[in-house]
Amino acid sequence: MGALQHGRVFLPRHIAATIRVPVKLLTRLTRRDLFRLCGAAPLAAWTTAEPHDSPLPLAPGAATSPQRTALIDSCRKRIAGLDTRFEKRVHRGSRTMPYRLFRPSETAKAPLVLYLHGSGGLGDDNVLQLGLGNIFGTLLWALPDTQQRLPCYVVAPQTDRGWANYETSQSGPAHVTAGLGDGARLALEIVEALQRELPIDGRRLYVTGQSMGGAGVWNLVAHRPQVFAAAVICCGSATPDDVKPLVHVPLWNFHGDADGTVPVAVSRNRIAALRKAGGHPFYTEYAGVGHNVWEWAFTEPALVEWLSAQRRPA
Repeated sequence: MGALQHGRVFLPRHIAATIRVPVKLLTRLTRRDLFRLCGAAPLAAWTTAEPHDSPLPLAPGAATSPQRTALIDSCRKRIAGLDTRFEKRVHRGSRTMPYRLFRPSETAKAPLVLYLHGSGGLGDDNVLQLGLGNIFGTLLWALPDTQQRLPCYVVAPQTDRGWANYETSQSGPAHVTAGLGDGARLALEIVEALQRELPIDGRRLYVTGQSMGGAGVWNLVAHRPQVFAAAVICCGSATPDDVKPLVHVPLWNFHGDADGTVPVAVSRNRIAALRKAGGHPFYTEYAGVGHNVWEWAFTEPALVEWLSAQRRPA
């Protein structure tokens, strides 16, 4: 399948044809123009793209270069203090789950980003899911420049027992089993309750998470693929969930090849299985990056543009 290149943006020919972009005009378009045009293309145009022919543009520089890590340092400074703009709330459904909520300034219908924290956020203090390594996956969406491009609600629930389905045993530690996890189910209850309360665009529900939370995203999307318009996953730990139900869900998965906590093979195997099943996920693997791959993932300049372009079919 052919692709038209503009700088570091690769535009598949079938997408260009869908949005009626003349080939000669592509050389005059900026990266932002291309993302805006691609956002106008039907969902099928994205999900049928051959992943190797249409890689998403990444920030320049090797992953561990000063040029690239400067983006991470800059983001860390800019998001400092934004946690105070997240309301503290408690969901009381089939079980109680604390969560934090950020509201956009716009009053019109807006998308919602659901974030599932890693193990560093475990608890019930309604604080840790916005702290430690979780700051990038939550506070990024509240940045003024992010809100300008993607005015959205952000919801960050907190679990004290994980997101996926765990089975405990008296003879050993808990292990992950098949089925929708309790944590994932409660997070979905929160999203459903917020949809009844707030002007949320139901066609633009996004889910993201890292490590333990990444496993939760795989679990949630595998069991509720019709709910979310797109998923962003960072170094998700292993679960036995079947990937076949999510072949049509736009997905961008990140992992570092030096991850000593969740082996990179977990993501490689999942992505390979998803592609074999007919899915077309995007996969970014960073050389020399460890478990904290979320610092790279959530500072990719293309991430917000890509996510904002995704809409669930009506």
